[in-house]
Amino acid sequence: MKRLLFFISILTIASLSTACTMTGKKKDEIKVGVIASLKGDQASFGQSNWSGVKMAFDEINARGDLGKKIVVYVEDDRSKAEEGATAAKKLVEQTGVHAIIGEVASSISLAAAPIAQKNKVPMISPASTNPAVTKVGTYIFRVCFIDPFQGEAMARFAKNQLKSKRAAIITDIKNDYSVGLAKFFKDTFTKTGGEVVADVSYSAGDIDFKAQLTAIRTKNPDVIFIPGYYTEVGLIARQARELGLKQPLLGGDGWDSPKTVEIGGAAIENSYFSTHYSPEDANPRVQEFIKRYKEHFGTVPDAMAVLGYDAAYVLADAIKRAGGVDSEKLRDAIAETKNFPGISGSITIDQDRNAQKPLVVLKIENGQYKFVDSVM
Repeated sequence: MKRLLFFISILTIASLSTACTMTGKKKDEIKVGVIASLKGDQASFGQSNWSGVKMAFDEINARGDLGKKIVVYVEDDRSKAEEGATAAKKLVEQTGVHAIIGEVASSISLAAAPIAQKNKVPMISPASTNPAVTKVGTYIFRVCFIDPFQGEAMARFAKNQLKSKRAAIITDIKNDYSVGLAKFFKDTFTKTGGEVVADVSYSAGDIDFKAQLTAIRTKNPDVIFIPGYYTEVGLIARQARELGLKQPLLGGDGWDSPKTVEIGGAAIENSYFSTHYSPEDANPRVQEFIKRYKEHFGTVPDAMAVLGYDAAYVLADAIKRAGGVDSEKLRDAIAETKNFPGISGSITIDQDRNAQKPLVVLKIENGQYKFVDSVM
């Protein structure tokens, strides 16, 4: 019996020692969760976003900016909203993260945000532009512009720059981003004297769009607005050209992926889309970032990589100003972000937790994205 009690005592001491060591280790770490589509239909976005986030935190840790190591826990939602919610729940309840970065897709952010809000874990979306995302609650932020601004900008571009009077719209009805952006484009285009002569829809995952495009062809629009993601956009462009539709195609930041050109090929040439930055920006800070990113990943960063990088740095800056990771203090610090020098532009978080910043319009020309205009 004495021997048994002795071993129990030893085990208890060892357990307490381990617990103290783990507790001490946790105090020296800042846990950040990342929710990203590393597989699935939007994997190009998620992989780019994750690359930008990882690069930022690697830099921050290497310099020791926060005095503690940032430990990143990434969860793959496989481009599905329900798995985004599962990922958020795991990060909050099991991993115990202090903050979350993600998601890019608005539908997935809308699924994950209520969990972050309920548990008072600040969440920063790099690129979810649907206005409803930050309306979930006071702990939800973004470092990108929102769709009312993006939709209005592209409608005015169509009217003023392309001199369009008649537009057609093809919307992904299962995608919150697409539905919202289509609405804001339509509202502005009609208010400025234009006419939407065709308004048709599809669902993410569709591969045949000829019925919708045939209906559009009978209306003979000047431009076709496609506020979707790159997978369907490339297919729609190819099928549109096969049916003899030669009008300029327009879109939003859901086009900003190398996959748009890869899938669309020659059919996507001379089309336009709005996004968050241009690789042609001569700002030395932007060009230095592009150089470092190419050294890391062997490619020019797209907007999702840039916004992931910016979101990580905005969070780190807020942690530093908050003096730690207390949830309320960290939330307040993020909300007080003003004129932060991001790669995608100066970032100021407004009273609705959205970023006030410009957008750029790019043209697809010879398989490259060429700067056309900047809109404040």
